[in-house]
Amino acid sequence: MRWRVWLTVGLLLPLAGWAVLASLYLGHAPQWLRWLLALAWAGLALAVVLRRRRPDGARWAGAALVAWLLFLGGWSLQQPQQARAWSDDVAQLLQAQVRGNQVVLHNVRNFNWRSDTDYDARWETRTYDLDQLRTADLAMSYWMGPAIAHTLVSFGFADGRHLVFSLEIRKERGESFSALGGFFRQFEEVLIAADERDILRVRTNVRGETMQLYRLNLSPAAQRQLFLAYLDQAADLRAAPAFYNTVTSNCTTVVFDLARRIDPGLPLDWRLLLSGYFDRYAYDHGGLMPGLDFTTLRTRGDITAHARAVTDVDTFSTAIRQDVPGESLP
Repeated sequence: MRWRVWLTVGLLLPLAGWAVLASLYLGHAPQWLRWLLALAWAGLALAVVLRRRRPDGARWAGAALVAWLLFLGGWSLQQPQQARAWSDDVAQLLQAQVRGNQVVLHNVRNFNWRSDTDYDARWETRTYDLDQLRTADLAMSYWMGPAIAHTLVSFGFADGRHLVFSLEIRKERGESFSALGGFFRQFEEVLIAADERDILRVRTNVRGETMQLYRLNLSPAAQRQLFLAYLDQAADLRAAPAFYNTVTSNCTTVVFDLARRIDPGLPLDWRLLLSGYFDRYAYDHGGLMPGLDFTTLRTRGDITAHARAVTDVDTFSTAIRQDVPGESLP
């Protein structure tokens, strides 16, 4: 009797709970089918619980386990796609051509946002000289409390231009982000390269998010390596689409994974899951501007007010950095 209880409560009920959620987020299946599958799993779980003390309880538990394994097999066959009706802001894939120090980037986003639904869509081809790469900054945009932030990296060049890389869900038209859906292959992922006047400004000035900006403590060689690593990531996603995952493949884990190419000894940490504290993780491992305590870096790195005060978008990148430590360094 004890093993039946353990099997039911300790194993089958959690598996059935996962199946209910996986059914509700089952790819592009019709809504009626998703709800039908979810209700079927809930009903099967209830039947197993009610019959666990009866002579046929073991058969019900075994049948439920077999059903779960079959469902898992079918669920695992879902494949990420490149061709869907994508939202305008993630419609294009970054493409890079690297010739020595010269990098030509196709599909750099430079939207002019008036609201989340009112914008001028612009995708540009830009050329960058890696010998002119001067800075790398960590940007963190807080949209759901202090524990959750979107993580971006911005590269600055000698001519004053800044290019931001951001791993995001590749939303379809009318689709919105769901952290829970991100566990169940609900979204593909995309690497966006964008102008700061687009990708930072839309978060602070249009969506009302709070943003921190930190100068990363990287040598010129490491900056270059990180920049090229982002291009490799974009090429990988262009060649083979991938699913976004709320925990294992998101805007923060991609920064960590690419940073590990520079410092393979970087350890795993709970702050990779609670992304709002990733700045402290970076500080603790020497990744932020040295010589100042974390509180000072965080206080002076809050660029939200500066961003919202900008009236001339051409001065946006300069204006948001007026108090950020390290901005005066070459």
